[in-house]
Amino acid sequence: MAKKSGKSKGTRSARGGKARATARPPKAKRVFSELERNILKSKGVAQAQIAKLIQKGIRCRNDFVEVGDAATLAEFAGLPLETAEKVMAWARGGATAEAKNIVVESGDIVHCVYCKTKQPVDYKPGDLCVSCGKQAEPVLACFWCSSSGPGKFCRQCGAEFVPTADLPLAILLKREGLPRDEIPAKLQKMSAADKQLLWGRVRRG
Repeated sequence: MAKKSGKSKGTRSARGGKARATARPPKAKRVFSELERNILKSKGVAQAQIAKLIQKGIRCRNDFVEVGDAATLAEFAGLPLETAEKVMAWARGGATAEAKNIVVESGDIVHCVYCKTKQPVDYKPGDLCVSCGKQAEPVLACFWCSSSGPGKFCRQCGAEFVPTADLPLAILLKREGLPRDEIPAKLQKMSAADKQLLWGRVRRG
């Protein structure tokens, strides 16, 4: 009986040892994927700084969100503030995009060009703004096709309107062969001195 008991005890011990040998170690938390590492590098984070982030407990994109803000990240992880701002913008990218509200308005809606106030539904071109009293959509002449209308673009040919004061200059540039879409931009970039020279050519012509 003693031998039988000893054999049984030895068996239990062996089984216990086998159980301990096959026990799985706790799974380690994953660190940055290769893609995340490459993105961090593109934001200005060096390899040594990535290692420091891991040591501090920041091991994936979501961990940055838990940090809170760029200033805290810069102080906590020793990153330049500019780099920290880029990293935080990337880390919050998905959540920020989902939080944005997109407002779509009808193409018939008119806003005053001066104060941006939305005009009533019975608005007609030439009416005065209900808020500031100015003409909500000034009626302008088109330098390209000579028609007139409200808004920013000609409804006949699609040319962008230029200020009334610049209309003779735009017509001159058209006669000289400048493309329609380049004339408004060219006039906007001109200095007062350049326009004076152009006015001289208008008067001579």
